[in-house]
Amino acid sequence: MVVNLDFDTILVWLLVGLVAGFAASHLALGHGLGIVGDVLIGIVGAFIGGFLAGVFHWSITIVGHPIISEMLIAFIGAALLLIVVRILGMGRGGARRRAYWS
Repeated sequence: MVVNLDFDTILVWLLVGLVAGFAASHLALGHGLGIVGDVLIGIVGAFIGGFLAGVFHWSITIVGHPIISEMLIAFIGAALLLIVVRILGMGRGGARRRAYWS
């Protein structure tokens, strides 16, 4: 298998990671992790989601829109990653954040 790492491919990976990481961090944590954190969580989540989809022979296919299918798989992987991190208490040192106005 040959992976072509041109600028367009890397840009698509970053955009898919940003969208998936942003959505997953807001869903699983209730707040974002910043642009870099969201991109990293989205990219790692894409690998996790792709791996799990391959292991369980599961796919999401939206005809004519393969990028949306990839975003959904990346979102599922990123959400699973963040849920596991939250359960293990590794996020933000295990401390809950308090709103500044309360």
